[in-house]
Amino acid sequence: MRSAWIKRSMLATDVGFLAYWVATAAQLIPPYPERVLVDWNWSFVVLDVFASVLGLMALWRLRSGAPGAEQLILLSLALTHAAGLNALVFWSLRCEFDLAWWAPNLWLTLFPVVAAVVLLRPRLTGGAAAATG
Repeated sequence: MRSAWIKRSMLATDVGFLAYWVATAAQLIPPYPERVLVDWNWSFVVLDVFASVLGLMALWRLRSGAPGAEQLILLSLALTHAAGLNALVFWSLRCEFDLAWWAPNLWLTLFPVVAAVVLLRPRLTGGAAAATG
């Protein structure tokens, strides 16, 4: 993979996901005032942790030269995008626009799309260079 910014961004995002859930579990982040919102937030834990673990595994495989890294990267990016987009849709439906929640979820929604396009562009355009070359 030639795009070092993608690897750095994935690492920061995946570690950030895990740090968020540790901080939430330790109640370092104040819970929502409504119980249904607390439950809604916790409904993301499996998706977020799964996306993170896949992303970190992909980066490890990439670094060690093991096969399958690109597929794991794309899967992690897709799950990350889904988590961010779902959160943005929820907050949009509630007509709540708090920058503290919108900024990270915009990142989770947009970064994976840009990264996937960069990774897949050589294949989509018929270029000879592979995205992982």
